[in-house]
Amino acid sequence: MTPLQHSTRLSSTSVDSLVSAGSSARSSSLDGFSSSASSTTSRRHRFRIPRLDGRPARRTRSQRSASEASHGDDDDEETGRRRAAKPPPAASPLVSLGLVSGDGLMLFITCFASLGVFLFGYDQGVMSGIITTPHFKSYFENPSPAEIGTMVAVLEIGAFATSLACGTLADVFGRKAVLFWGALIFSIGGAIQTLTTGFTIMVLGRVTAGLGVGVMSMVVPTYQSEISPAENRGKLACIEFTGNILGYSASVWIGYIFSYLPSDLSWRLPLSFQSIIGITLALGSLLLPESPRWLVDHDKDEEAMRVLADLHGRGDPRSRKARREFRDIKESVLTLRDEEKEKGRGYGELFRRYKRRTFIACSAQMGAQLNGINVISYYAPNVFLEAGWVGRDAILMAGFNSISYVLATIPTWFLVDSWGRRPILLVGALFCALFLTGMGAFIRLEGAYTAQAVVGCVVMFDVSHGMAWGAIPWLLAPEVMPLSFRAKGASLATATNWLFNYIVGEGTPILMEQIGYRLYLMHAGFCLCSFLLVYYCYPETAGKSLEEMDVVFGDALPLEDEEDDSDDEDEDDQEEAGRGGGPGGNAARPLMIGPGADAGSTSGSGRGWGSSGAKSQYQQVQQTE
Repeated sequence: MTPLQHSTRLSSTSVDSLVSAGSSARSSSLDGFSSSASSTTSRRHRFRIPRLDGRPARRTRSQRSASEASHGDDDDEETGRRRAAKPPPAASPLVSLGLVSGDGLMLFITCFASLGVFLFGYDQGVMSGIITTPHFKSYFENPSPAEIGTMVAVLEIGAFATSLACGTLADVFGRKAVLFWGALIFSIGGAIQTLTTGFTIMVLGRVTAGLGVGVMSMVVPTYQSEISPAENRGKLACIEFTGNILGYSASVWIGYIFSYLPSDLSWRLPLSFQSIIGITLALGSLLLPESPRWLVDHDKDEEAMRVLADLHGRGDPRSRKARREFRDIKESVLTLRDEEKEKGRGYGELFRRYKRRTFIACSAQMGAQLNGINVISYYAPNVFLEAGWVGRDAILMAGFNSISYVLATIPTWFLVDSWGRRPILLVGALFCALFLTGMGAFIRLEGAYTAQAVVGCVVMFDVSHGMAWGAIPWLLAPEVMPLSFRAKGASLATATNWLFNYIVGEGTPILMEQIGYRLYLMHAGFCLCSFLLVYYCYPETAGKSLEEMDVVFGDALPLEDEEDDSDDEDEDDQEEAGRGGGPGGNAARPLMIGPGADAGSTSGSGRGWGSSGAKSQYQQVQQTE
């Protein structure tokens, strides 16, 4: 039995041409992948794409027979309810009002989701701008380096805790709901910091804000990756990361401006902006659509199709791109469910079945922190003080540096999908090592131009890091994980980020005092280690859909023989035939996915297609509209 026996209404001429195309193109389609990947493919399942005309997707003949046998006349009542059902609402109130759709909706989601990463960028930078001000030092009675390190880095403890728990919460309650509560918790933490009465309350506020930051830093990249098309997923993720750096830059400049106030307001007001931004994000999240992949994973197919239609088809559920996206997501979900029946869905599976993916996701986040960025983002004014800049001038230099950091993230928007992830990470690691070495050398020499030279090295380091190790680690974590483990995998990677973030933030002021310029040389060494890690361990993922990562990592599932269910027909066969939907007809109808249809195969086997050309021909014949 060939896979084509499961397809519907294909002419014999079409079948012969497609098999020929698939057999000739298969071997070249898998060049560059591992040998294990070239001998595997995906299981296929039968399902229908929702129609969104007020009725659920129609059942196959076998499903109707089973229903009639178990319910009898009650099935007539079910049919009436189905026909009276209303189509799902638009993906977002903005679509219902006719304000945005398609690419406009995608851009709105990207920009607004960026507010979530803007928050933890702001929170990372706000402390660097106030810890050097005289009123802050006076209020906290000249805190020691250890106390400053605790106030700055304790946020990561809260972020670490929630980033681990958030994976399960996002799977159960949805990405959108978790984002709302994360923003709300962050706002509460900002209010506690603003109204602090001493060191202990400040630490409590920082931990509370960290709980919210951990949620948002995990769920926002995951959400962004799940709504983005493969061809510009990297670009949209990098635009989102620019929001993070804008938050950092805004916090430094706000700290500089308010440092001129002659009271405790000089540091309380910058802290209060955390609550304002958090409330804005919480309310705005109500306008965002839910992740279509999460909806499919929870059997909310019609809602998922509505979101995909609004994102990819300007509201038209008959859009080929939206239908193709739904089909790929649904197939991935059903395949993963087959696995889960045998192996489960817990965190342990990340280290058994997906250990290479988990290693890449976590090591990228570890490298992003050990490469030295938080030495600059948390303690930039202190770095400039060490180089010879005094008072507000140190904050001012940090502000100018933050602007260069923002600008450096923009070229990556256009390069990450064309150049790929690997080349950018490799080049970025080398340049980061170079400029960190320069910082250490100039501070050690203590020459007449040390202050200016250190500023130059810091700016160029931020440019190098911003173009490479700033955005891409946040993109890789949700990108490489399969759907049923995406939230958990991203959560584990985010927890790794916050763990090393805490280690660097807590240890930097102490190491600055103990080893001085050698601190920068140490981080330069970590940059070289990151280069080797990427060169030998990381595959290229640019241009691949989230559902294609099984092939990239060589763990696609073998095709299993399935029973012939080609006799399952639409419940309205006569209606379809009347519209030209009979054999050879071209009428629009719900897309049938059968075992073997549009599936990959081993080279030369003749079972399915690996060639995108043959695949697209098959889809065109099957779903001509």
